[in-house]
Amino acid sequence: MITRSARWDALLLWFGSRAGLLIATLLGVSLGEYLDKWRKWDATLFITIAQYGYDGEPGRPPDDGLPAFFPGLPAALRLVHLVVPDWAAAGLLISLVSGAVAMVALARLAEVEGADGWMAVLALVLFPMAVFLAAGYSESLFLAFAVPAWLAARQGNWPSAVLLAAGASCVRITGLFLAVALVVEYVTRREPVRRAGLLVVPFVPLVAYSMYQYRRTGDWLAWKHAQEAGWGRDFAWPWEAWATTWRSALGSDDFAVAFRMEIAGAVVVVAGLAWLLALRRWSEAVYTGAQALALMTSAYYLSIPRSLLLWFPLWVLVARVATGRTWVIVLYALISGPLMLVNAARFLSGAWAG
Repeated sequence: MITRSARWDALLLWFGSRAGLLIATLLGVSLGEYLDKWRKWDATLFITIAQYGYDGEPGRPPDDGLPAFFPGLPAALRLVHLVVPDWAAAGLLISLVSGAVAMVALARLAEVEGADGWMAVLALVLFPMAVFLAAGYSESLFLAFAVPAWLAARQGNWPSAVLLAAGASCVRITGLFLAVALVVEYVTRREPVRRAGLLVVPFVPLVAYSMYQYRRTGDWLAWKHAQEAGWGRDFAWPWEAWATTWRSALGSDDFAVAFRMEIAGAVVVVAGLAWLLALRRWSEAVYTGAQALALMTSAYYLSIPRSLLLWFPLWVLVARVATGRTWVIVLYALISGPLMLVNAARFLSGAWAG
């Protein structure tokens, strides 16, 4: 352990890594220019929803992809914007604070599983896609609800677990997979049937958002159809999705590099899921497997490596392997840390980074 407390270990690593990322990426630009660098890709769409709602900016063509983003982060942006005038800065602040909450919970969860908590945190913050934990994206905010929800479930505190999971469901569709995994966890733990009604709570925000979009567009699955309209995420058989991605990865342009990253991510996804199944971690396998199925039956692979940021069971397993074998986490850091900085530079330059 770095300190005597999992909480302080997590905060030390989280804020230390954020300071290092800030120093590595801030050099040579003004603060205003730096904030503009973070207004990239989905971060701009979250800001658009926060500013104008799902109809988009007045006077501009409507963006059919906006309903793909759940309202949790835009609502948080509007709230923080009351005291932070710059929208990009507001997004960075939300990710900074919510990431701290998530890392503390991850460290505690790892310790409940018999591992060194700081190792799980270090593995996550040095993962090549970890720039999205700092950006004005929804990953950190989702984890700030999802990891404490899982920790509460592990400790048998189901009222807290379902309320926190409901918060996660407000942030991303991934909350649906978390809600289903909690049902599996409840059953495998043989919890009392009389309390099973609590498990409905995480589904409520999902239904409410679908109802809102139905009243707005007449489409119960507006979030899904928005992904198809905005990113071409139509259904495809897994082998078709693989073939399309493989062909796209053979090019020489910048997007070919991104597709190679997607293929590498898919390999890690399959290996991680197999690992969980081999250990008979049924509820975690449902949570991660549902995500893998959704991403690998799209027309082509998109954001698969980034989805691993949400696989908190995987980071706990990495910590379990590394506990007592410090060389494992050192080797991981030496390989993954530089890749994380490279990908952060790609993101800030405007390249597709996952």
